[in-house]
Amino acid sequence: MQRGSLIIVGTEIQLGGHLTLAAQAWIKQADKLLFAVADPVTAKWLETLNPTAEALPYNTNCDRRRQTYGEMVDRMMEAVRSGGNICAVFYGHPGVFADPALMAIAQARREGYAAQMLPGISAEDCLFADLGIDPGKGGCQSFEATDFLIRQRKFDPNSHLILWQVALIGNRGFYQEGSEKRGLKVLAEVLQQDYPADHQVVIYEAAVYYPVCQPVINRIPLHSLPPAKVTTVSTLYVPPLGPAPVDQEMMVRLGMDK
Repeated sequence: MQRGSLIIVGTEIQLGGHLTLAAQAWIKQADKLLFAVADPVTAKWLETLNPTAEALPYNTNCDRRRQTYGEMVDRMMEAVRSGGNICAVFYGHPGVFADPALMAIAQARREGYAAQMLPGISAEDCLFADLGIDPGKGGCQSFEATDFLIRQRKFDPNSHLILWQVALIGNRGFYQEGSEKRGLKVLAEVLQQDYPADHQVVIYEAAVYYPVCQPVINRIPLHSLPPAKVTTVSTLYVPPLGPAPVDQEMMVRLGMDK
């Protein structure tokens, strides 16, 4: 095993309130702290926890996000190769929509360095709590919105459906205001093949600074999705049409018919 190590942690969703004790300990004791977070307040807060804190490069001028992610991985690996315990902090859950984190861990392990990711609270966890959803009842399906469309994902309309990054449908680069309208129109058309046009859906955003601000919970009919206001952190939740029918033969096989 090489000298140097990489630990990836998340700030979770709510600043300070969601951070696990394990993540906070790694942030404080790291020989070098690198971060990619969503707002300057969190960045300043991380600097108070570890004076070595440094923002990872985030170049939004390129056409492909993958190029920017590669630059972030290069910086993390440069720090790991220099020796010491390196901690990289990402917004939310560090393994959910955080490609550079997963890429860096894989690269570090290939080169013989110790690398680990700590779990955290994700926007999905907040969605379950804020909307009062139990994913264990009826099942839950979760897709990135562009992937959902271009791969024609099969899903059960009688289960909970969560679609991520609805403002970035068809976007390989970075968000530009107004670019989401075409993607939302296509998404609404596809969903209306399985749901009625007046089926109520929810545009959701977790509260980052709770209780100062509340979560965004915008309930609209499906046909109103194309002109709806969304941001880069908006998620679409589609409730089930209703309970799926019961297979009576299976009930018998399982002894549940009595």
